[in-house]
Amino acid sequence: MSRGFVKEDDQEEVPLVAPRADLPAGTENFVTQNGLKDLLKERENLLADQENLDSSQDKEYRIAFNHLNAKLQLLNERISSAKIIDSQKLPQNEIHFGATVTFRNTENKTRQTFQIVGVDEANISKGKIAFITPLAKALMHKKVGETAILDLGTRKSIFEILDIKYAVTD
Repeated sequence: MSRGFVKEDDQEEVPLVAPRADLPAGTENFVTQNGLKDLLKERENLLADQENLDSSQDKEYRIAFNHLNAKLQLLNERISSAKIIDSQKLPQNEIHFGATVTFRNTENKTRQTFQIVGVDEANISKGKIAFITPLAKALMHKKVGETAILDLGTRKSIFEILDIKYAVTD
């Protein structure tokens, strides 16, 4: 049937859904055990939201259902590609995925602590940075007492590694 014979109201709107955190093509989707738990909880919440939609308003229901369905599709892709990294099996004396690292900026002497996590777990306000960030990459494989250099193009920041901790997994 020609599109000319379809009422405008009958056309499904394609939902616009914000993309998930960027994971460069070809990069494995590393997650911590807690990160996977968070993704599964997010899926439970989206499914519950879908079940609780008010179907009495047909058009609004379809739009909301399609929006949640699109979010679920992106989330399910992340869950299916997730690769849990057991940080307890990594050398505990150097920085790897899952490590919580305390370091000091050698220039301004400020101390910071971050955990290196998956892209969906990253939240700077909670002290979690994604493993794909330049800072995380600069810290990788360093040990306490060593320095990490973050090349910022016009200048370099140098960080002295003060402490490395790994959370005990469930």
